[in-house]
Amino acid sequence: MSPRPENGELQRAILDQARRLLVADGVSSLSMRRLGAEVGVSPTTIYLYYTDKNALIHALIEEGMAKLGAELTSAQASAELPVKRIEQMCRRYVEFGLSNPEYYEIMFLLHPQSMERYPQGKYRTARMNLDLLVHELAAADEVPVSDEHSLRASVMWSTLHGSISLMLGSRFDASLPATQLVDATVSLAVSAGCRPQPARTSDGWPH
Repeated sequence: MSPRPENGELQRAILDQARRLLVADGVSSLSMRRLGAEVGVSPTTIYLYYTDKNALIHALIEEGMAKLGAELTSAQASAELPVKRIEQMCRRYVEFGLSNPEYYEIMFLLHPQSMERYPQGKYRTARMNLDLLVHELAAADEVPVSDEHSLRASVMWSTLHGSISLMLGSRFDASLPATQLVDATVSLAVSAGCRPQPARTSDGWPH
């Protein structure tokens, strides 16, 4: 393969158009020929950046996971107590999904059988987003990380993911205010993952 040309604007245009086509028409309808026509370049030019459409999809997933990770890391820094950090991370996760529907669908809603398996190394990096929550749950319990924390984080993720998917698909009752749905989803996820915290005295000691 020829060396990849340094053209950030073109690569950005390829990724953006591929994201739109994937969400609109699905994996099976995406081809380098069609993508090239939409972007205004030959299929050969796209192959200089991506070996096939699986590599293109994986690049979009990787980019989305990095954006989500940045949001979760920022949420971690917004509160002092672990439980508050967990709450902020849950809220930021929902906000990310609702604000980035194309990324979210490609990251979590594409049918795996329609594309090549996500590379193990990239999967481990994506998994770090969930691990952030796992470690915060352990910090809230003031104990080392355990399999129980991974289980609780997964239950929390399923709660958040379920609500996001239904909201993106307009499957909730339209009369329900979106802000209340988000608040209730976050509250339910936190309750599902966090153990009740002991009451503390004014000097911070539990009693």
